[in-house]
Formats: sequence, structure tokens, C-alpha cells
Amino acid sequence: MEKAKRYYHYFYYKMYRSIEYTSNELGGSFLTDLKTGIAVGALEFWLIISFLNYYNIYIDRDVNFSKNVYIIIGLFLALIKYLMFVRTDEWKRYFEKFDALPREVNKKGGWIVFGITVFIILNLILSFYLMMQIDWSKYR
Repeated sequence: MEKAKRYYHYFYYKMYRSIEYTSNELGGSFLTDLKTGIAVGALEFWLIISFLNYYNIYIDRDVNFSKNVYIIIGLFLALIKYLMFVRTDEWKRYFEKFDALPREVNKKGGWIVFGITVFIILNLILSFYLMMQIDWSKYR
């Protein structure tokens, strides 16, 4: 579990550094931690939505997820962000460790984070595309 937590912190770290860099390039860095939390939360939410879509497509087409399910998921993700990044400053200690990594390791990690981000976005698009291919009138 500790290894998964470290990977999650590294993903957050790379997103943070990316947002920090682009914010500086485009006119100033402010609320970078909030922007990072929103970006990472959105990616997590999109990944969960795509899994729910695949469940709906391949396992049970009769199930209809209500808005409440999405609200609960969003609140759960917000709670995780609060517990891991707002409530404590533990993530800042991780940043010091990640900043100390060799440049090549961080570069490779950046590409991995970029690939995961692109995968999540494309996965969400594919899941909605597959849902559009179904004649839902047969199941509702």
C-alpha cells in the first residue's frame, strides 16, 4: 500500500510541476496546489466514469447510474484529496525526495505521467463512443 501511495504522490508531484511551469510561462503562478488537485481529481473522476460506462456496456445494460452515484464518487475523491494533500503537509516531504531524483528518472516519470493522462482521456472518449453505438431503447 505504501508503494501505491508513493506512486500517487509522484503523479501529483509531476502534475504540480507541470501546472507550475505552465502557470509561470503564462503570467504567474498562483493556487497551483488547488489547480493540481482539480486536475488530478478530474482525471480520477473521468477514469471512474469510464469504468462505469464499460460496466454498463459489457456487464449490465439495465443499470442506470443516477446523479447521486456521481455525487458520492466526487465527494469521495474530494475527501481523499483533503486527507492526502490539504490536511497534512506530508506531500511536501515527498516533493523534496522527488526533486532529488536524477534528471533522467524525472524525465522518464514525466513521460509516464503524460501517457497515463492521455490514456485516461482517450479511455473516457472511447467509453462514451461505445455507449453511443448501443440502441438503448431496447434496455430502458
